[in-house]
Amino acid sequence: MMKCQADLFDLPGDEVYLNGAYMSPQLRSVTQVGAQQLSRKGSPSGISIDDFFQPKKELRTLFNELIHGEDESNVAIIPSVSYAMANVAANIDFKEGDEIVLLHEQFPSNYYTWENLVRSKEVKLVIVPDPKIEKGRGERWNQQLLAAINANTKVVAVPQVHWADGTLFDLAAIRKRADEFGAYLIVDGTQSVGAYPFSVEEIRPDALICAGYKWLMGPYSIGLAYFGPRFHQGKPIEDNWMNHQGSEDFARLVHYNPELKKGGVRYDVGESSNFILVPMLIRALKQLLEWTPEAIQDYTHRITSDALEALNQLDVFVEEVSFRSSHLFGIYLPQHMAMETVREQLKIAGIYVSYRGNAVRVSPGVYNTQEDLTLLVNCFKNF
Repeated sequence: MMKCQADLFDLPGDEVYLNGAYMSPQLRSVTQVGAQQLSRKGSPSGISIDDFFQPKKELRTLFNELIHGEDESNVAIIPSVSYAMANVAANIDFKEGDEIVLLHEQFPSNYYTWENLVRSKEVKLVIVPDPKIEKGRGERWNQQLLAAINANTKVVAVPQVHWADGTLFDLAAIRKRADEFGAYLIVDGTQSVGAYPFSVEEIRPDALICAGYKWLMGPYSIGLAYFGPRFHQGKPIEDNWMNHQGSEDFARLVHYNPELKKGGVRYDVGESSNFILVPMLIRALKQLLEWTPEAIQDYTHRITSDALEALNQLDVFVEEVSFRSSHLFGIYLPQHMAMETVREQLKIAGIYVSYRGNAVRVSPGVYNTQEDLTLLVNCFKNF
């Protein structure tokens, strides 16, 4: 059974950080790797040809293991979610009248790419609204999402866990429904993968896209994306020297090769060998695999259960556990609680959360304790 891992981080002792969905705190070991790598370019003769490729292979292998994928060559190294979304959208053959199913208030990087297609391809966005804030909300939202998928649906682009309030979506059911109509399933795993179990084998997403600086516990400006078979013959949005076959032979780079690498590797961003960020993310993924997402969910469930029970007695709304994650959940306030007053109370108490839409977004991690959640609840008891 996992215990608190706060000693592996450098969080200030006078604050309660319940904001991993905003940005994870950095492991000391990841910081150390970054510092070591930063100094390497001072003596560039020590950077070998293998350094351009071997660390990337290790990173892909670790991520592939985390998501239970079939082959690390299906994993691309990306700078952002929007970059991978652009590659996805560019490699789907849209026709006028095709529908793209999205969720209400999902993250902008999983919206703007699709919204642009409304003008350029004359497709239609189908936004599945969030139900009324009351018992059974998460279940109804899942039902409405499934009902929105039909013969006109070309793409279903959704998160596993909603970034604003932690609502959990049944990706296996969504995949089954999408298959009925041959629709693509594009999953934004940024707010779940690493902290919540995910299986490519089970879900069979056409693409799974994850920023690295949240629940993958890595640095900013690097992420990872799985691309399934439907994208393996696609054309990336950029041609860089490393996503072409034969790039490992520097002496022959003057002999241009138009053939792209096989699998998802072809969607790597240029300069994907990033000698600082890649090793940092490698170290972070090694730690996650040692912990396991299952253990992280169990830990965050244990430290939040009593607090959530206490909050329910205060007339706030938190989704029932079967339709939300334990590492990220939204607190919706009753009418007598003003959001600005809540924000002030939490600020005074040194408690860091986020505010997304109408929800107070709470996202604990393995560095938090049950006592941290008790302090959170006490701020709501002042009303």
